[in-house]
Amino acid sequence: MWKMSKIQLVTERLIDHLVPEIESADSIYILTSFVMKSGVELLYQHLESALARGKTVKLCAGDYLFVTQPVALQWLLELEGIELRLYQSNGRSFHPKAYLLGSELDTGSFLVGSSNLSRSALTSGVEWNLFLPESSSPSTYQEAEDLFLHTFYHDNTIPLNEESIQLYKERYEKYHEKYPDLLQKWSKLEEVEMTLGTPDQTSAIHESRLPYGIEPERTVLEPRPAQLEALEALEATLEEGYTRAMVVLPTGIGKTYLAGFFARSFKRVLFIAHREEILYQAKNSFQHVLPDRSTGIYNGRVKDKGDMLFASVFTIGQEKNLKQFKPDEFDLIVVDEFHHAAATSYQGIIDYFIPSFLLGITATPDRMDSKDVYGICGGNVAYQMHFIEAIQNDWLTPFRYFGVYDETDYSNVTWLGNKYDQEELLTAQLKDEVADKILRAWLEHKQSRSLGFCSSIVQANFLAEYFNDKGYKAISLHSKSRDYSRKDAIDALTNDEIDIIFTVDLFNEGVDIPPVDTLLFARPTESLTIFTQQVGRGLRLFNGKEYCNIIDLIGNYRNADIKLSLFDTSPEQSGKKKTIEPVVPANCELNLDLKVVNLLKELNKKRQPRKEKLFDGYQDLKLELGRRPSYLELHLYGRENSREYRQEFGSYPGFLQWAGELDSFEAKVYNSYESWIKEVERTGMAKSYKMIVLQYMLSRGRENWLISVTPEEVAPYFHQYLTEKEYRRKIDFSDKGSRALWEYDESKVASLIDRMPMAKWSGSSKGLVVYEDRAFSFDLVVEQDENEVLYKWMKEICEYRLHEHFERKAR
Repeated sequence: MWKMSKIQLVTERLIDHLVPEIESADSIYILTSFVMKSGVELLYQHLESALARGKTVKLCAGDYLFVTQPVALQWLLELEGIELRLYQSNGRSFHPKAYLLGSELDTGSFLVGSSNLSRSALTSGVEWNLFLPESSSPSTYQEAEDLFLHTFYHDNTIPLNEESIQLYKERYEKYHEKYPDLLQKWSKLEEVEMTLGTPDQTSAIHESRLPYGIEPERTVLEPRPAQLEALEALEATLEEGYTRAMVVLPTGIGKTYLAGFFARSFKRVLFIAHREEILYQAKNSFQHVLPDRSTGIYNGRVKDKGDMLFASVFTIGQEKNLKQFKPDEFDLIVVDEFHHAAATSYQGIIDYFIPSFLLGITATPDRMDSKDVYGICGGNVAYQMHFIEAIQNDWLTPFRYFGVYDETDYSNVTWLGNKYDQEELLTAQLKDEVADKILRAWLEHKQSRSLGFCSSIVQANFLAEYFNDKGYKAISLHSKSRDYSRKDAIDALTNDEIDIIFTVDLFNEGVDIPPVDTLLFARPTESLTIFTQQVGRGLRLFNGKEYCNIIDLIGNYRNADIKLSLFDTSPEQSGKKKTIEPVVPANCELNLDLKVVNLLKELNKKRQPRKEKLFDGYQDLKLELGRRPSYLELHLYGRENSREYRQEFGSYPGFLQWAGELDSFEAKVYNSYESWIKEVERTGMAKSYKMIVLQYMLSRGRENWLISVTPEEVAPYFHQYLTEKEYRRKIDFSDKGSRALWEYDESKVASLIDRMPMAKWSGSSKGLVVYEDRAFSFDLVVEQDENEVLYKWMKEICEYRLHEHFERKAR
């Protein structure tokens, strides 16, 4: 076998060309629609060898038509260090076949064509593949790497582990029982292009990957009122010594311009985003604010330089590209749509650079990626505003909400943990009577320019075709559309050449169309975060636009009874249930069909029992991680509010006991120390002091954590913990008494610890905490074999409570 050095067409035995490239590669990226055991068998030892040499291996397979074999995925999982993900196609065609072999010396290669990961495709089959050395077209290779990583970390992919492979196996077997003649089924689907529609089936518009918009005029702008408030908060944050902060502003207030105004105080600026069009829009915005600064784009095709650099996360996040910059290269780093910042693709960038300041900007911070967004910015939310507040201040357009009854019975559609089964959902949606109901609701409540949000490409195409057949000008716009660019679609809508654009998710983030005055929701709300983003698309101020009409079809789907809380201005009242209809701002309207009101009342009565809801959330996270999550992981990554586990079960171990997740020995330990576990979980924490003392005791190790301590012994650890992070100092060590302790004085710090928490915790613990003669301890006698389990639980609870305390106080 030999290593190729020029562009070639490979039509036989791809394996002979692929293996030499793998053996010399520093990174191996494989994107293939189907993975078969026979193909894994051919590459296994070569991938194993690469991993043993410390090389990076990422493989993404597809579940389209359930051709990928579970046994093949299971075999790949045995490779230590490999990163595996599964693209969930939801009935949409998924047919990439690409092998990217990267090199730190820029001598990588790219194989793309027709070969899936199977023996026949790699050896004896009739296949056409193009081999492209990186040196022949560096920009093409870089673009391929970017697109691979974009697909690899796409919202539709899930990490593969024991749990997720088992779930895939069950769905695989169920599908093959239903469609035993898979190849015939596959051919039929391809022939009619079921997931995309044929060109003559629908009027569609293509999303261009090229930037759109005009170059900015060289006029210097000044901040708007909301931006001024946020800038003042950021200046205060700088004065307090923070190096990271998050700003939460609703769509339409000008988050990017805010970042541009803030950037005036910094020389070198890096702006990071995950969508290419956001980069170009941000570049234009910054040039408006700072016309004398040089700017550049950094993506798969362009590697500009400039005072202000606008970079694709997928390009700059690659290790070889990161190394082109010094860690302190930039004074300010801005992370756009900061709710993505905890995703894997962002984390390496944030960890690598050491800017003077890191600013995260977002409209939706609440764990969209189910990760620790607040933790990344040190718990420092400098400024935040809800879109309701912006409407009340006349900074966004008021809304008129119309809740229209949807007769679809969603109880017959399978819920897959975080979304509905796409095939079953389409069966319910692709009916003329459903489309007619949507059309009539739109005709009754629409204004002049409409966006329609759908749950799938198929539904978007179907509704566009239906509306056109009825004499209205509708188009379907999505990532696989044809014919025109997104810019042309926006222009056509703005100029009244079309009535409505049906889309899936292209307008969730980063794209503003101020003239849009009607939003049509023709999909069940599966994610409240995405619903919030989509509502924001219609609220931008625009000359002559008095209201945004929101037409929302409400059926018996999940979240239907809680989505209206998004519009509610009434204050939370402990112990009192919210009314069915929210209290909207005075300049807004809310109109619900009588059937919708009755449905919401019924759904409210039938809401999933809390224990069942918490168990489902835990199971989903366990599936994602492939193991039992720690308490902090449950909080950071879980779907449900972690505090509810403590409220319902007394403790996280208590929940695990109820859920049957503990083995017999763990259950014995829990039963023996239940009262102590609940004490640590439930003890009051106006400040973090109790958990800091416990954390110090635990830091001494499993064998010594139960040995008593004195205030003087704890004092150095206690003081360092509270002063090493600015947000901890500000939240828990900045009242009149503790400010005097910023300069370390052991006797004074020990005196504080003596009073609070040692004496206070001892007095409230019903004898479980002992404090006598300045010796602090716990009234526990723990058997040696039980200590390992109890110590682990104490560390998890302590870690969780400290994190949750500072996160909550920061908000």
